[in-house]
Amino acid sequence: MSLPRGFVVALDRHTRVVDDGSALLGGFPTRLLRLTPRARPLLTGRTVQVRDAASAMLADRLLDAGMANPVVASLPPCPDPRYTVVVPVRDRAPQLDRLLTGIGTDHPVIVVDDASREPDAVAAVAARHGARLVPLPTNLGPAGARNAGLRQVTTPYVVFADSDVTPTADTFTTLLRHFADPGLAMAVPRITGLPTTDPTWISRYEEVRSSLDLGAYPAAVRPGTPVSWASTACVVARVDALKDGFDDGMRVGEDVDLCWRLIENGWRVRYEPAVEVAHEHRARLGDWFLRKAVYGTGAAPLAERHPDFIAPAVFAPWNAALVLALLAQRRWSLPVAGAALGVAAVDIARKLDRTEHPYRLALRLTSNGAVGALSQTSALLTRHWWPLTALGCTVSGRVRRATAVAALTDIALEYRRDKAPLDPVRYGIARRLDDLAYGAGVWVSAVRGQSTKALRPRLVGRRRKTWNGRRER
Repeated sequence: MSLPRGFVVALDRHTRVVDDGSALLGGFPTRLLRLTPRARPLLTGRTVQVRDAASAMLADRLLDAGMANPVVASLPPCPDPRYTVVVPVRDRAPQLDRLLTGIGTDHPVIVVDDASREPDAVAAVAARHGARLVPLPTNLGPAGARNAGLRQVTTPYVVFADSDVTPTADTFTTLLRHFADPGLAMAVPRITGLPTTDPTWISRYEEVRSSLDLGAYPAAVRPGTPVSWASTACVVARVDALKDGFDDGMRVGEDVDLCWRLIENGWRVRYEPAVEVAHEHRARLGDWFLRKAVYGTGAAPLAERHPDFIAPAVFAPWNAALVLALLAQRRWSLPVAGAALGVAAVDIARKLDRTEHPYRLALRLTSNGAVGALSQTSALLTRHWWPLTALGCTVSGRVRRATAVAALTDIALEYRRDKAPLDPVRYGIARRLDDLAYGAGVWVSAVRGQSTKALRPRLVGRRRKTWNGRRER
């Protein structure tokens, strides 16, 4: 099935129009897409509107390449907007009451009580809002509770909403517009922090650095891209795409696993930041630190299920050589790093030799690649590998210098970008504690699983396919 008439896509902010509109450069991984003379007029400015089979094919190809995103405000209505809300909850009756008040009673709601310690309070809230209650005799965790609710759904779409989020009925109506795309399995809003009346320095940090907040720009959710996964704290999904739903055996990381399984099966998953849902973050330091560590413990189970997607960093040979040269901190480091950059630029320029300015484009691409490689290396030193980094700092001045530069540069750049309502010192402390907690969780999971898959970077050569093309139906 193809995209319907009226479907509108806009080029992603990373996609460049080159050669006077005859080609597009962008996507993840970056590619050059040449437009045929027939296709060029279909691109109006930076948008394509589906009017016929040719424009539908172009829009579909741009979506598959990650070179464009749907314009949600211009999309046609969902053909069948019926949905059921599934709410997994364990206690948290006041939060459940707030959630059910916000979403209203126009659509069926199923509250799955995941073996609450005070089940009567949960039952009373569900009854007051006319929601169907599904009590579980034993605690199954978020994945099992959502699956229990999913088995009761008879509508074509399901909404999963955790009790500590604050969506409205308009949230789901807007996300449903994305399902005009017949290849879409899930649409996910931006998860922001819920403002509190008495904010702590941790809650102020979470307002701008939440683990669930995937940023301000729309994107296709795909492994190996800036938006490589999406939280299911609030999500709209196509029921027939979910099949058996979440993996009951996962207590954490079940949302990442579901996203990646859907993508491997040929479905699309869409992140839509034009729709925002507030989430009640943890505001106490101990609770917050523990939760960050718990997120990290999902790494090893994900590595078992998706070994190609879980690598903490992905390097091409040339930027791996650049990084290693700079980390060596020798007299020859800068010349070798420059040579690696130059060789990569020439190689990319040759691949772009049919464009008007191949070397200019190649220099831009290699510069972006170098920045990305350095950013990944910084994350390895301060986040994923910090136990090894700490050990190295005790015996090596080079490791100490590299770690100091990575940690301080990261804080400076991110603080400026985030515009946090927090002073730089406490922001920096929170930033480092965030990385320490998550990294500790990754190492705990690696030890438990007796595997280092989640800690090993991946070296890639020529572009290879890491997920299936969109399934034909």
